[in-house]
Amino acid sequence: MPRPSPTSWALPPDVPWPRFLRLLRHPDPPRGWLESAAELPELKKRPLLLRWIAQHPKASAHLRSRLMARLPWRGLAAVAADPAAHPQARQQATEKLQQLWPILTTGERRSLALHAPRPLWALVWRTPAISVLAAFLQHPKLGLEALTALIQPPLRPPQAEALAASRWRECGPVAEQVLQALDRSLALPDSGLALGHAAPWIKALDEDTRLLAASRIVTPTLRRMVHPRRLDTD
Repeated sequence: MPRPSPTSWALPPDVPWPRFLRLLRHPDPPRGWLESAAELPELKKRPLLLRWIAQHPKASAHLRSRLMARLPWRGLAAVAADPAAHPQARQQATEKLQQLWPILTTGERRSLALHAPRPLWALVWRTPAISVLAAFLQHPKLGLEALTALIQPPLRPPQAEALAASRWRECGPVAEQVLQALDRSLALPDSGLALGHAAPWIKALDEDTRLLAASRIVTPTLRRMVHPRRLDTD
């Protein structure tokens, strides 16, 4: 990107805001310009704009750390998900999101879950809110391998119900993993699970896979349900 002339590196109100916002994304600002931009009263009132300075590759470590502490969770999520952000900025943003997760509202968690950085996935998966889990299961970067790694005992009712209503409902490997986790969770104290939670996953498997899955199940009633000899006549 061509570097603007020295006279064009002024700050608002000496340059229009649209031009200033473009300058925030320039890869090679003059020394001290980012620090001066961060002190603009307008940016202090609009912390989401500070994201562009905090994640800038040329921002000093001190400036980045100071601005990260002022970013709201949406700004942190944007930095963590931006491949163009400085690696240190992405790491700091992710760490701060992990710290903030316990105090976010359900609505905030639901919004964040859809774009949460990978290090946050385990935290998201343990949330008891079905709406948050449903949003997470639509995450564009959530793949089969990562999801099956998350589906481990103890499986909780919100997880089972969110999965059963998700795009993964007819995926064979997910079905097998859910049945395995369900099998090892049913007998746990206060599991809240019922054999009915297995029904959609049994239907997702073909006869041969059901036979194999049944051989790995230790809960007698669930094993009989999964075994292909128990196929419903409908």
